Amino acid sequence: MADELKDTVMSQNFIHDFIDEDLAPGGQYEGMQVHTRFPPEPNGYLHIGHAKAIFVDFGTAAKYHGLCNLRMDDTNPTKEDVEFVDAIQEDIHWLGYEWAEFHYASDYFEQMYQYAVELIKKGLAYVCQLSAEEMSANRGDVNTPAVSPYRDRPIEESLDLFERMRKGEFPDGAMTLRAKIDLASGNFNMRDPAIYRIKHMHHHRTGDQWCIYPMYDFAHPIEDALEGITHSLCTLEFESHRPLYDWVVNNISIPYHKPRQIEFARLGIDHTVMSKRKLRQLVEQNYVSGWDDPRMPTICGLRRRGYTPAAIRAFSEQIGVAKADSTVEYSFLEHCLRADLDDTAERVMAVIRPIKLTITNYPEGQSETFEIENHPKHPEMGTHTVTFSRELYIEAEDFLETPIPKYKRLYPDGPECRLKSAYLIRCTGCRKDENGNVVEVFAEYDPESKGGNPADGRKVKGATIHWVDAATALTAEVRLYDNLFSDAAPDAGGKDFLECLNPSSLEVLTDCKLEASLASAKAPASFQFMRQGYFCVDNKDSKPGHPVFNRSVSLKDSFKPKK
Repeated sequence: MADELKDTVMSQNFIHDFIDEDLAPGGQYEGMQVHTRFPPEPNGYLHIGHAKAIFVDFGTAAKYHGLCNLRMDDTNPTKEDVEFVDAIQEDIHWLGYEWAEFHYASDYFEQMYQYAVELIKKGLAYVCQLSAEEMSANRGDVNTPAVSPYRDRPIEESLDLFERMRKGEFPDGAMTLRAKIDLASGNFNMRDPAIYRIKHMHHHRTGDQWCIYPMYDFAHPIEDALEGITHSLCTLEFESHRPLYDWVVNNISIPYHKPRQIEFARLGIDHTVMSKRKLRQLVEQNYVSGWDDPRMPTICGLRRRGYTPAAIRAFSEQIGVAKADSTVEYSFLEHCLRADLDDTAERVMAVIRPIKLTITNYPEGQSETFEIENHPKHPEMGTHTVTFSRELYIEAEDFLETPIPKYKRLYPDGPECRLKSAYLIRCTGCRKDENGNVVEVFAEYDPESKGGNPADGRKVKGATIHWVDAATALTAEVRLYDNLFSDAAPDAGGKDFLECLNPSSLEVLTDCKLEASLASAKAPASFQFMRQGYFCVDNKDSKPGHPVFNRSVSLKDSFKPKK
């Protein structure tokens, strides 16, 4: 496990209480090494919910000096792709984790088939010819058992049909292999669930070798058992599937110990959706620019937005591991990023909505330099140099021709203001275009206030504002991101999540003026644009001659801890 993970060692939680019991003298895993796994399905990109699961799986293994496997659950070839396999590995490495072993579920297809044959021979599985619709119609209810006319099919007949299913003699949906458990069970997952289905589809690894594929509830416990997993950590929706998990490992001849499944609550965040189907719809219908759109909750989207591995790990740790589902505020995720970048990001000056400021009494043709600290709390991070001349850029909002109450920035005959680390200035007027829009602000400077400190020690009543030298300014594109959804619960029942999209989730500014030092900035570098927020170099569209910066998070923290 990487050294940087030492700052995010997991706090004790109910999962660890169970593990402690298992490892204690007389426990079922006494003397064994804890072994977990993270088993994503390679049919999409990982999102922030997966990041929590990764933290739980890898973090638990690290806490007990154990192992964690990465396994691609490629039992359903419908949407699986090598693109997603590669992206999943990249995301996990980026988060700072290293797996002990890498596997595919498809590694075990032959073994799974043989275990299915074993169940048939034991009279614990049978081939059923009910269609999906018929199976659903015959599922029964809490007072009525399920029904299958094929449940008492002779073992030899099921063995023959199952072999012919494998050979491809039957079309999709014609048959399934069902576990023979209890048609009257109060847990509907135990009412003779399907454990194999026919699917004539090319597989990204096995090609056309197979046309029958195991269901996840059958494959999952076998994979865990074959890999020597001690603790199979799952999200809460699998709690009702645990009896089936245990039934599978108890009724096949696995050569190792039987793993233990433990469930925890999945992550819910407001103002977003995390259904892969819905995320795919956003991408395929061009509501976003791709899986890595900075508004997406995907790991690659968050990375492009400027999120750091440390911030995501801190978020995962601080929200805790619970047994009951809950929803976390998106603003708390932003809070964790802000806390990380506040400590690590260099401070620079950038004017995103520029207006020209002319210092009328500053000599024409003259230029000088000022040293600005890279971080006010970390002097060891050093300084950088900015140039200063007669013509500057400031934020348009830092000037008002007619001030409002308590406005302390620039306006004609207003108070002295401090140009960050440079001089004191006082506004003397402005110039407008033919439409009455202010296009230039005029001011005079105090030559005896170099560094922003007046020689006579007088008190400066105006604000400190940032600026960029017009002579050396870097023109850049800046993208301001907000929540993708304006509705806090776009996934709630009865809503069309597409109607909840935020029309103001992206604002693109194309004529921003940045200090010249940013010309050499490359992704994934992050900076604090003074008085604006935290911004990063876009890792896809930023190029020499056309720099692009994304706002990762604003300076103002909207998260309010509950008391």
